[in-house]
Amino acid sequence: MRTQDSATAETPIAVVTTGTAANDTARTAATARRSGTLQAALGVTAFSLTFPSTAWGLEGFGPWSLVAVRSVLAAVIAGSCLLALRVPVPGRRHLAGLAVVAAGVVLGFPLLTTLALQTSTTAHAAVVVGLLPLTTALFSALRTGARPSRMFWVAAVAGAAAVIAFTLQQSGGALTGADAYLFGALLICAAGYTEGGRLARVMPGWQVIGWALVLCLPLSVPGALVALSQEPVHLTMHSVTGLLWVSAVSQFLGLVVWYRGMASIGIPKASQLQLAQPLLTLVWSVLLLGEQLTPAAPLTAAAVLVCIALTQRARG
Repeated sequence: MRTQDSATAETPIAVVTTGTAANDTARTAATARRSGTLQAALGVTAFSLTFPSTAWGLEGFGPWSLVAVRSVLAAVIAGSCLLALRVPVPGRRHLAGLAVVAAGVVLGFPLLTTLALQTSTTAHAAVVVGLLPLTTALFSALRTGARPSRMFWVAAVAGAAAVIAFTLQQSGGALTGADAYLFGALLICAAGYTEGGRLARVMPGWQVIGWALVLCLPLSVPGALVALSQEPVHLTMHSVTGLLWVSAVSQFLGLVVWYRGMASIGIPKASQLQLAQPLLTLVWSVLLLGEQLTPAAPLTAAAVLVCIALTQRARG
């Protein structure tokens, strides 16, 4: 009888302990989601300055020189971190994925968008970023098997449509010769983001972009030497500042927090935070480049923020 009483007395304690453990797990998961969302948002903020910084860089560097030199500088920063921390070389099974990241994020997207910005405004180039979240979500569904809910897809398409309409209105609705570069950049960058987000689940995000940058050195170093010998360089405060930003932040630090965010909250949800990037880019373009912003901007911003909120609340 005493034994039964003891067992009965211990039962509530077990229930309380189990409930506490579940609550702790839920709180830990919620904290991880908030942290991942914050890191992805920081990455978007860093990327939003890429086009204005590229425009500044083009004031003193040719397009091929700017892309090659930014890749070399970013690789030096990343390689120094990898050496200082004695990070082991990734296994063979990760090399193919790193090559996709390198081709899409390190070389392809910067080169194609830089070539486009020679004849396109930052407002028109924002069409690429406006479609990038949806394209990345599609690549993620194909590559990783992610299956977001119907509400997610509806909100993602609505957000992309709002951004496209706004950026086309900003550019007068006309398509330019730079569009081929822009749409090519869209596809190759979405592939690089998806593969990088997948790799960030098995290795730290900074190592993903770090090794991708190092892998490009055999191409970027000779490319920089050839480009600098062929294209004139005019060093100014704007051109140097633009080069440093796209090298250190857009090409490395921004991608570090971006990949960590994608690994934490999932590629589809993180990608939808980029719906805010074109609007942020346009704000920077007004402040830094003197471009004009239409009254439609705040309305589009409100619509995009609603779409972002829906994608973050959607299940899956």
